[in-house]
Amino acid sequence: MKTNGKQTQALKIHTGDNVGVALVNLNKGDVVRDPGMFLTLTEDIPAKHKFSLEDLKEDADIIMYGVVVGKTVRPVAKGSLISTQNVQHATGSWQLKQRNTSWLKPDVKPWQHKRFLGFHRAGGSVGTANYWIVIPLVFCENKNVDVLQESFLKALGYSPNRSPYEAMVEKMVTKYRSGETTDFEILIEDESELLSPKIFPNIDGIKILKHTLGCGGTRQDARTLCGLLAGYITHPNVAGATVLSLGCQNAQISLLQEEIAKRDPQFSKPLFLLEQQKIGNEKKLLQQAITKTFEGLVIANDQKRQPAPLSKLCIGLECGGSDGFSGISANPAIGYTSDLLVALGGSVILSEFPELCGVEQELSDRCVDEQTANRFLGLMNIYQQRANEAGSGFYANPSPGNIKDGLITDAMKSAGAAKKGGTSPVADVLDYPEKVTKSGLNLLCTPGSDIESTTAEVGAGANIVLFTTGLGTPTGNPIAPVIKIASNTALYNKMQDITDINTGTIIEGTESIREAGERILDYVIKVASGEEKAKATQLLHDDFIPWKRGISL
Repeated sequence: MKTNGKQTQALKIHTGDNVGVALVNLNKGDVVRDPGMFLTLTEDIPAKHKFSLEDLKEDADIIMYGVVVGKTVRPVAKGSLISTQNVQHATGSWQLKQRNTSWLKPDVKPWQHKRFLGFHRAGGSVGTANYWIVIPLVFCENKNVDVLQESFLKALGYSPNRSPYEAMVEKMVTKYRSGETTDFEILIEDESELLSPKIFPNIDGIKILKHTLGCGGTRQDARTLCGLLAGYITHPNVAGATVLSLGCQNAQISLLQEEIAKRDPQFSKPLFLLEQQKIGNEKKLLQQAITKTFEGLVIANDQKRQPAPLSKLCIGLECGGSDGFSGISANPAIGYTSDLLVALGGSVILSEFPELCGVEQELSDRCVDEQTANRFLGLMNIYQQRANEAGSGFYANPSPGNIKDGLITDAMKSAGAAKKGGTSPVADVLDYPEKVTKSGLNLLCTPGSDIESTTAEVGAGANIVLFTTGLGTPTGNPIAPVIKIASNTALYNKMQDITDINTGTIIEGTESIREAGERILDYVIKVASGEEKAKATQLLHDDFIPWKRGISL
């Protein structure tokens, strides 16, 4: 960020804030003269961390982003570091109030007539990819699913004949056998050179959704799992599915079929449901599964990309490994992208309810009606209550990495995380594992855990996920591209193998939030069309963890 052509050293995010954010490392005795601030620092302030803009008494509110993000546990002098030693988590009160759904729509003229090339499904949804999925209905079938994976992926050109790391070890063995005892450093081979040609060019891959659930839990757990799996089977990025069931588990095939019908009453994709205890012989089960799946792949390969309006995009909004810059660069940047997409008639999903703690009032005010607002506040209340009953609470959400990089309370982290949702009205509030049915901004109840939340967003219908990170997070999803956005340039330069976009440009003042948000949307269109591959897709970061309803922050 720059002021009068000079690099800004610190930022006061909201006019009502009583803390500032260091954009660079600041030293004790430095005089801060950036907009809204004039003070001498009494301590060193590392980049991304906060400092007090006034003398604060014990039990004083810490205000950031214009909301309460903590309380002092002892007096804090003006110009000193805000830390876990002098501040603890706290939020302001909230209640149902009048609707505040007005917003300034961004100019979308440059994108109004743009299209992406997607896979059109019966019912009108459009996928950004074309996958076949193989699902165990219960963990007892994981071994059989592994056999299907081994049978198909290499033979059909979806995984290397050997991994680049296997090739690396083989070369080391050759050197050792030739008498070498040192200098085993070997460059990793390009994985693409180890791939066989794809047999089905219009199918992006066969994805295996292994999990540890399906039996042994409550009936509600089984219903929830079937709802999530039905979300993946009916997902626009999925051409068809093979499901393996044991037979005696809580997650029955009939439950799965009920959940599929809820989401898509006219469901017509190829779906093969195989039950081991009915078939009897494991070899016979696998032979049938392989035969049926191959037949389904032949059908799925007939699908081709066709132009689709941007209103057919449903974007999941996620953050992981957040830092003190996430809430002022990457998150508001994708918040602007969100507003652009909503203005174009698309859908966005903001989840991670523990990371909306402290901004309940703003989000409930933005709900389109009182019923929607009440559902949001009710879900937040129940989640917080269950966390407290388990001996924890939302206050325990920030990770050690978050705290080290300037996010010292959950409310401070949440106020920045909520920026991913932009400024549009909240069109709907969903409980996990419900599906998005309305265009606009949707709130989805999930934990803050990155993979559980991303898994849930895709199950709700996200055909692309925008994932911001300040520390670097190597994760993805089996069927939806996960685009990684770095909050700072140092991270992007260090971890370009797993990050796609840099928004450290906002911190450095070479780009505005609006410009970054527009650039992100342009990249989304390329990924949605198959012109670009997100790093997580290239690296086969196929993480899938269903949320077992309980306490996961």
